[in-house]
Amino acid sequence: MDFALTDEQAMIADTARQFFAENSTSARTRGAMAADGVDRDLWRAYCQELGFGGLSLPEEFGGAALGMVEFATVAEAAGAQVSAIPLLGQAMAGSAIAAGGSDAQKGEWLPRIASGELIAVAAECADLKADDDMLTGRCDFVAHGNVADILLVIAPGGAWLVETGAKGVTVEAHLTMDQTRPLATIILDRAAGTPLPDASAAASAAQDSGWICLAAEALGGAQACLDRTVAYAKERVQFGRAIGSFQAYKHRLADMMVEIEQARSAVYWAACTVDEQSGDSALALHAAKSFAADTYFKCAGDMIQLHGGIGFTWEHDAHLFFKRARSIQTLLKNGNWHREQVAAMILGEAA
Repeated sequence: MDFALTDEQAMIADTARQFFAENSTSARTRGAMAADGVDRDLWRAYCQELGFGGLSLPEEFGGAALGMVEFATVAEAAGAQVSAIPLLGQAMAGSAIAAGGSDAQKGEWLPRIASGELIAVAAECADLKADDDMLTGRCDFVAHGNVADILLVIAPGGAWLVETGAKGVTVEAHLTMDQTRPLATIILDRAAGTPLPDASAAASAAQDSGWICLAAEALGGAQACLDRTVAYAKERVQFGRAIGSFQAYKHRLADMMVEIEQARSAVYWAACTVDEQSGDSALALHAAKSFAADTYFKCAGDMIQLHGGIGFTWEHDAHLFFKRARSIQTLLKNGNWHREQVAAMILGEAA
């Protein structure tokens, strides 16, 4: 398996990094946080001007028909700027419809998801009751559920699409720690759902793209924490020397770098296994989500500490990275759950 990016993939990665660095500024992110958690101009440009909204969707439905590796490079760039866009829900819902939807559903929803015309989100609902596709249940912790137009509901009995403006749908927005990705509760009370024909394929595709999205975002965020801290270490002078020259400080930075490089390998290994439909994909995905999320959280904490007093202030962006890192740790199952899956796979193979 070749982990080196192709020329095309490297070009996509460079384009994404430049786009988010220039447009996803701290001021714009904070403006989105004060509103509904979405930088709509950024989202519109991402989907329409760059055409990245349908990166991994079929060409006949407005996509680029690329893979998870390309998507991971873009998610990494978005994560490096803590971008306030509904990337997670778009990836999960779009992948699910492409994998398990009917031709009519693909034609109706995928072009609009790819163009950013509507915001799609996804949620699991373990206690969902479906009576002739009239859905009753509670979907908790739905990322960007407060601004969603369409909801992908995944339950043990199937997968459905629900329009959030329809009768029987109530959305309760919450004030959450990561205001760049606010959470909501969506309550369904005999709401009309449109079933996806292949629910199993839809659920699997949504899960895979969601884990890759979060893991890649975590990788980008962790790298940004290191880069910003290194820059600060070169500028900040204490006792007549740049603080980066002190051995204890350098050791902390070196530890961050080692963790990040391991996370990078895990993330792109997972993306490659999904694209190549490898038998290792489940193991790789669990490893990537847990390791990258924990690495991000550690690096974000180190960033705050190594910046000293300024790192603890609201004016500095360190807290944005820390909050996003904590959010990623808990979304789509925490690290302990993912590590339990890895352990079960390894022990099963050993037996």
